[in-house]
Amino acid sequence: MRHYELLVILKPTLTDEEKLAQVDFLKELLSKNEATIEVIEDKGTRVLAYEIQKHKRAHYFVFYFTAQGSSISEIERMIRFNEDIIKFMTVKYENKKEVSFWETLVNSVKKDNGKKEDKVNERKKEEDKITQEKKKETETDKEINEEAVEEK
Repeated sequence: MRHYELLVILKPTLTDEEKLAQVDFLKELLSKNEATIEVIEDKGTRVLAYEIQKHKRAHYFVFYFTAQGSSISEIERMIRFNEDIIKFMTVKYENKKEVSFWETLVNSVKKDNGKKEDKVNERKKEEDKITQEKKKETETDKEINEEAVEEK
């Protein structure tokens, strides 16, 4: 198994759901060709150095995976059929030094993704606290209103 990096540039006009569908398509494509995806990095929307198909911006994803060398040509062939992918590049890491660099990249992305997940979890906890406080306030308001109605 060889180590690869696949950079995919998607059209900026895609919605979030369409971007996720493209990522799922690529995951499925890689798994069908016996590739093992280590990590996927969402680089976000960026300004392009030059226009590609009349687009000045695009959304970037990087896939780090291992696969047999023979499956890469089929993966690239299938990507070429996809109109939502405006550009892609496959990088092969061959010698020990390059493979160790690939592993370093994968580990740093995993670490960054873990930090992002922690931030998302913290935000969810804060939102949950706020919603619980609002529920308590509405319950106390209802109780006060009921007591006022009973007194009348």
